[in-house]
Amino acid sequence: MTIHKAHCLILPYPVQGHVNPMLQFSKRLQSKGVKITIAPTKSFLKNMQDLPTTVSVEAISDGYDDGGRDQAESFVAYTTQFNEVGADTLSQLIQKLTNCRCPVNCIVYDPFLPWAVEVAKNFGLATAAFFTQNCVVDNIYYHVHEGVVKLPPTQVDQEILIPGLSCTIGSSDVPSFVIDPEAERILEMLVNQYSNLDKVDWVLINSVYELEKEVIDWMSKIYPIKTIGPTIPSMYLDKRLQDDKEYGLSMFKPMTNECLNWLNHQPISSVVYVSFGSLVKIEGEQMEELAWGLKNCNRNFLWVVRSNEEPKLPKNLLKELKSTSSNNKGLVVSWCPQLQVLEHESIACFLSHCGWNSTLEAISLGVPMVTMPQWSDQPTNTKLVQNVWEMGVRAKQDDKGIVRRDVIEECINLVMEEEKGKLIRENAKKWKELARNAMDEGGSSDKNIEEFVSKLVTIS
Repeated sequence: MTIHKAHCLILPYPVQGHVNPMLQFSKRLQSKGVKITIAPTKSFLKNMQDLPTTVSVEAISDGYDDGGRDQAESFVAYTTQFNEVGADTLSQLIQKLTNCRCPVNCIVYDPFLPWAVEVAKNFGLATAAFFTQNCVVDNIYYHVHEGVVKLPPTQVDQEILIPGLSCTIGSSDVPSFVIDPEAERILEMLVNQYSNLDKVDWVLINSVYELEKEVIDWMSKIYPIKTIGPTIPSMYLDKRLQDDKEYGLSMFKPMTNECLNWLNHQPISSVVYVSFGSLVKIEGEQMEELAWGLKNCNRNFLWVVRSNEEPKLPKNLLKELKSTSSNNKGLVVSWCPQLQVLEHESIACFLSHCGWNSTLEAISLGVPMVTMPQWSDQPTNTKLVQNVWEMGVRAKQDDKGIVRRDVIEECINLVMEEEKGKLIRENAKKWKELARNAMDEGGSSDKNIEEFVSKLVTIS
């Protein structure tokens, strides 16, 4: 019988990009003797192809059990209902778990759900806010919350001064919700992450201290911040959790055999891997420019196009790729095992929307990037990739908001050509070692996780 040191209830925001990092953090805690119960929403669990088997799963309700956010008439309606029903069903779950052998003594919650703090306090539980985005993005939202950053800016690409940041930020570098007047309600949720953050016991950031030293040191003067990333499966980092090879949770079925078999027949460092994640929707004109850019750069490419996005592809592209003459030039799949792909020796470059999870995976596996940010935190992540970590380049949009084929071709070739991309590739390798060292025994993130567990034990 396993004797647990403490019991953490993990409360994620119900989208895959938020659940996966919290799930990986949970596995780390579990390996150190902490009992884990993760509590996604019922609607989220219904959409999953695979569910985690390594931790205990208990569902709460967002008030829309059949369809989640898609079932609600508006974003405001969804968040209002989730606040009420979520708080009630979370309370019921905590009550249920008080009768187990090791009762819950801490809630690790996504700060998109700040009401969890009040629920936890009602039960006398410790709280840890888990930020799934990097500290630079968190810092920007904090300063919007404090009224220090006045946005939206009045000028195109206006320079914005933000305390704690070591680099200059332009208006095109901040998260899209900050400058989009139509995203007022989403921005409100993002800045509300800080509404009661002064009441929590820990603030955990899915990043690496060495990646963001200046901003983490600055934010640590305000909140009890600890970096605990990168939260990707251990077998791609320190390899101390032997059975941890996959996230264990997926909305889509990966075409694993097809992807890996194709990659196995490509030369070393010859393939451009292209993926825009699980949520981004590419407009038809942009899809066509991307297709031509990939064809014109004369490189082998593996391109993930979700099935609901496939109708936007140029009509003859799939036919051409399946023809005998171009069989090895490109492969389009509906989903793939991204970590296995990025780790593959044939991969030379990752053309990405630059979501934070994908960026962390590229960093951890040392893959240079070409970025095409679309929304949310992606422009800020791109700024860091290109100007701070110098492990990639941004493919810039034109006046119509489209990245043209010649720009895509130029950026891919810049990263992959022997001399031009040399520094980018060297930096990618450097950050890969840094990320692995952070999670290895005695590394910055490992020490923070150990400290978190030791404090949990004292309050259990």
